[in-house]
Amino acid sequence: MLRKIAMFYYEGFREMTVGRTLWIVILVKLAILFLVLKIFFFPATLRGMDDAQRADYVSRQLIDR
Repeated sequence: MLRKIAMFYYEGFREMTVGRTLWIVILVKLAILFLVLKIFFFPATLRGMDDAQRADYVSRQLIDR
């Protein structure tokens, strides 16, 4: 049963023409989106800290909010 399902999807993706291009566009857009989100909205504030400093920083952030 799993083999039939896998072959169904394999053959479907293999015979795509326009769909393959659309999947590539979707994957590129997702990669760019996550890269932009990572860079601008999730700064690396914990980089360069040891475990004790990280724990202190996180606890202060949770308590302050």
